[in-house]
Parts: sequence; structure tokens; C-alpha cells
Amino acid sequence: MRALGNILWHIPFLGFLNALFTYVLGLLLTVTVVAAPIGLGLMQLGKFFLAPFGHEMIASSEAMPNKETNPAWKTYSTVIMILWLPLGLLLAVATIIQVVLLFLTIIGIPVAAVLAKTVGTMFNPVGKVCVSVDVATEIRRQAAQAQLASR
Repeated sequence: MRALGNILWHIPFLGFLNALFTYVLGLLLTVTVVAAPIGLGLMQLGKFFLAPFGHEMIASSEAMPNKETNPAWKTYSTVIMILWLPLGLLLAVATIIQVVLLFLTIIGIPVAAVLAKTVGTMFNPVGKVCVSVDVATEIRRQAAQAQLASR
């Protein structure tokens, strides 16, 4: 079913163009060095757009909870995210409008579901990672077990 969804995403709806545009934008922002945190997140979103059925975007802190991050990088990412806020808001609103329009068609409903999953990442791409659905499910299961053990 995932393969059929990915084929539907790419063939009539040209999802590969969306993936290419997002990845190249992320690459350009990463090359500028100033917007590297946003660029890295958009590159992960472009990776997600290559095979959206069967993948999820999650926070990298969820994916790698034991990984130490540099406090300076974390602070810098927060500042860059504040600067990204107006453009991210515009992208999120445009995506929501596109989702609503796709939901009006029968064949566009699966594609609308994919785009609806990306609204949060478009608004805040900093620190997001593309993982398979199975990995995301396992991460959530382990987090739930850890939360239960702490009680």
C-alpha cells in the first residue's frame, strides 16, 4: 500500500518536483552557513517528500535522546528559527490551503494527508529528521515505556 501511495504521489501529483525544490532550497540555505539549521531541516523534508508514505518527520531529540548537542548550536538554531518564523508561517498557511483544496477531490485525499503531515515541519524545520514509520513507532513505544517506568 505504501508503494502505491508513493507512486500516486509522484506520477499524477509530481511529488518528485516538490522533493527536488525542497531539497535544493535546503541545500542553498545550508551553503549560506547562516541559515544552516533551517537548510538541514528542509533537506530532511526533501528526503521525506521522496517517499512520504512510510516515513515520518520527527524531532531529532526524539530520534537520538542521548545525543549531546552543542549549547551554542542550540542557541543559534533558536535565533535562526525566530528569523524563519514569518516565511515559515507563510509556507504553513499555503500548505494548509493546498491541503484543503486537495481534500475536495477524491484522488487528492492521500496527497492531502501527506502534505498535512508536513505543515509542522514547514513552520519549524529546525531539528527535524526523516525516519521510517516503523522507527518512529518504536521511538514512541520506548518513550512511553520510559515514562511509565519513571512513575
